[in-house]
Amino acid sequence: MLTSARNQISAIVSAVEPGAVNSQLVLTTSQGDQVVAVVTRDSVQQLGLAPGVAVTALIKAPWVMLASDDGSRYSARNQLAGTVTTIERGAVNSMVSVKTAAGTVVVASVTNSSVSDMGLVSGSKVVALFKASHIIVAVPA
Repeated sequence: MLTSARNQISAIVSAVEPGAVNSQLVLTTSQGDQVVAVVTRDSVQQLGLAPGVAVTALIKAPWVMLASDDGSRYSARNQLAGTVTTIERGAVNSMVSVKTAAGTVVVASVTNSSVSDMGLVSGSKVVALFKASHIIVAVPA
């Protein structure tokens, strides 16, 4: 699968919690990290999403925010604590790779000024935040 999404996380559907319009999916990576995605009930049916189904969670890097790992609470459903592994600086934005203790890698696109303001360097402890509604769930064709 070729996509423009920087984050393509392989996972297994662990749970499906149906709602009136949308369903909540709990996705577990092979490393053991969990993320939650919200998709329509129609998508659950059309894609055959059920516990045990292999999926790819697609998350565009601009949809990932970074926060200091200071124990603060955030409204974003997905909060993956990890360590900055690389920072690729561009003219305006940087791509910051964060690796969880379990081994899942998430890339965030943040402004260079945010990288400086947060004092981000390789080895910084951060939390990668992204909303459940910002995950696109894909299944093999």
